Amino acid sequence: MKCPYCGYSESKVVDSRHSEDGTSIRRRRECLSCQKRFTTYETVESLPIVVVKKDNSREPFDRNKILRGMVRACEKRPVSMADLEAAVTEIEQIVQNSLEREVSTGKIGELVMDRLKPLDEVAYVRFASVYRQFKDINSFMHELNKILEEK
Repeated sequence: MKCPYCGYSESKVVDSRHSEDGTSIRRRRECLSCQKRFTTYETVESLPIVVVKKDNSREPFDRNKILRGMVRACEKRPVSMADLEAAVTEIEQIVQNSLEREVSTGKIGELVMDRLKPLDEVAYVRFASVYRQFKDINSFMHELNKILEEK
């Protein structure tokens, strides 16, 4: 960390405290050259993720949209809200950690299906039928047969 007074690049941390809102850490530093003190704030860097839809339009990533879709697929199924929240958090982490600022709805849909399948196969098929836009009973049966083969 460069000293704002003399520009020296070495300093030591004298005191660290969490901010009131808990989103950053306040650090008091002392320059090892001029011995003057200064304050820095450390925060988590989160860059906005943009979702690219099928029609090439773009919108900000919204975890609530994913959760709503999963809740709808799990209606009247024995899947807890905690399990769905955990799955959405995992999906969000994968998207954030990919280091890509744009993610397609196709990629998000695949991540959702990967998380729904072990939670509830009926919910998985419900979500897949909407996501993959099954045109007829044959494409629906093909997906069901894949599940049966895995067992």
